[in-house]
Amino acid sequence: MVPPERSRCGWATSAPEYVAYHDDEWGTELHGDTALFERMSLEAFQSGLSWLIILRKRPGFRAAFAGFDLETVAGFDSSDVERLLADAAIVRNRAKIDATISNARTILDAVPEGLDALLWSFAPAAPRARPGTLADVPATSPESVAMAKALKARGLRFVGPTTAYALMQATGMVDDHVVTCWRAG
Repeated sequence: MVPPERSRCGWATSAPEYVAYHDDEWGTELHGDTALFERMSLEAFQSGLSWLIILRKRPGFRAAFAGFDLETVAGFDSSDVERLLADAAIVRNRAKIDATISNARTILDAVPEGLDALLWSFAPAAPRARPGTLADVPATSPESVAMAKALKARGLRFVGPTTAYALMQATGMVDDHVVTCWRAG
């Protein structure tokens, strides 16, 4: 872990979980269908909530959703939905649980190139200027709008442009560390 005296993006300083996530994961290139399905699912669960809630419940999500293995999650049935709705270790939102299971099935059925290839096809071709402050960080981009449109066209849910952009930030498709952050560079 980086010493706390280092400058970080402003959102990453209020809790130890944020510091660790910022320093070790956020903005770092991530590949693999399972890893990206996990991040896409967690971003969907975060919608309307604090990311800190999701970070604190991430071990519970991983256990509840079988490590986000696509084939296993795609095989979940109504008894699994009931199990998940009773699991206090995750966010118990039926629409988001149903969407996660449906998304796993859709990825296996309608994304023959694989989730990694599909998502990364929307990464900007060239890096853009780093944001000077958090106020300069956009909520969406033309690429996230296109990604969301393509995912929705294939039948995926809870993947709007803002969620797609947060996924792009989290997985290193875009790098929004502000210019004063130690990770900028």
